[in-house]
Amino acid sequence: MTLLELHRVSKHFGGIRAVEEFSLEVQAGEIVGLIGPNGAGKSTLFNCVAGVFPPTSGEIVFQGKRIDGRRPWDLCRMGIARTFQIVKPFASRTVLYNVTVGAFAVTSRLGEAERWALEVLRLLRLEDKADMRAANLAIADRKRLEIARALATRPRLLLLDEVMAGLRPTEVDEMVAVIRRLRESGITFFLIEHIMRAVMALSDRIAVLHFGHKIAEGAPQEIARDERVIKAYLGEDYGAA
Repeated sequence: MTLLELHRVSKHFGGIRAVEEFSLEVQAGEIVGLIGPNGAGKSTLFNCVAGVFPPTSGEIVFQGKRIDGRRPWDLCRMGIARTFQIVKPFASRTVLYNVTVGAFAVTSRLGEAERWALEVLRLLRLEDKADMRAANLAIADRKRLEIARALATRPRLLLLDEVMAGLRPTEVDEMVAVIRRLRESGITFFLIEHIMRAVMALSDRIAVLHFGHKIAEGAPQEIARDERVIKAYLGEDYGAA
């Protein structure tokens, strides 16, 4: 089943063509990676999908319904959640409080919201930090909290924007395991990431953006061998490896 469809999506800022006629389909249960150099248009594309701003042209379809132009809170209720590259939790409040706020997207009852928030924390292996202030978390746990806040909204599609940036290699491995575990619960992932070993290990398919244009799409092994991708992003050393 096709969960997300992007049909010739473009986003222009004046004369800047940040994304140009990008098309992609994401199937339910997939993990699809989006890679490319800094400034390629990846976060702009995510912002279009998440409703931060509408595309200049093209169509975005979620579960068979056109959603381009919808506001973020409407899309959240429909089942689309996202994380942000720079995490900004409610630093002075507890981890549980942060996740409970997300749970209010699906229930108005405090007790029910807190119960679901605690379940989400267990999924992310953060339950032992529920009463800790978010400001006191290590960076790896802040990244997990960012996912937990999004997960609390009960999404069908989760957009992850560089959740592994700044993590040590062992922490990257742990995050890969977390995402795989969440995929088993039925969540579909569309992720931006610069840590190639993680993207290659996680993704069923990868799309590559370069100066706003999609230059390649395919299985990780195909992308790793694609001369256009090697030249534009991965580099000759990666291709030789």
